[in-house]
Amino acid sequence: MSLAIILFSGGIDSTTTAAIAQEKGFSLMLLSFDYGQRHRIELERAARVAEQFSNASHVTFPLDFSGIGGSALTSSIDVPKNRSDYREIPVTYVPGRNLIFLSIAAAFGEVHHAYDLFYGANVLDYSGYPDCRPEFIAALETTLRFGTKAGAEGEEFRIHAPLLQFTKAEIIRTGLRLGIDYRHTHSCYDPGPNGSPCGECDSCLIRRKGFEAAGIQDPANVK
Repeated sequence: MSLAIILFSGGIDSTTTAAIAQEKGFSLMLLSFDYGQRHRIELERAARVAEQFSNASHVTFPLDFSGIGGSALTSSIDVPKNRSDYREIPVTYVPGRNLIFLSIAAAFGEVHHAYDLFYGANVLDYSGYPDCRPEFIAALETTLRFGTKAGAEGEEFRIHAPLLQFTKAEIIRTGLRLGIDYRHTHSCYDPGPNGSPCGECDSCLIRRKGFEAAGIQDPANVK
């Protein structure tokens, strides 16, 4: 069974992506990142959600993006609330995040001879984040081919983004079909001290609309 490296935050998208990779027959390395994010509860949730995958290991890799700044997720910049216009890239964009995450995933891949990298990029529900676009994926695959020992020796890194053209409702339905329990998944960018979602950030709003469009009650809100 081939190993796949999954960028894994414990949110709806990364959890569904992991389930898709598992359905394809891969064993999984779920790779989470402690990068100084203000929504650190996602690390706790990722560990809980990872327990759903019997053929998976879970690794949390330490980073520190706070020295870079420039994002509401890693600095004191306010998280925008109740936005209705998603045409502009918001301040929740973290400079270089997916580029760095996927590069680290590729480094793990070289060590473990695992050349399939999965992440939950999606272009329909989000603000056109540049590191969630097909052009980015194609360019990074080329870079990994020319910039790694594995690539120089003829191995080919494949970056999978199976949710790229899915709506949030389609993502949720897919995960449910694959047996995912979304109860412990976390989506909020600005949670309260006890980890409760704010209900107003982009991620909270997209999650709520996704469950509504799917005609399913969000299990995280079931008391």
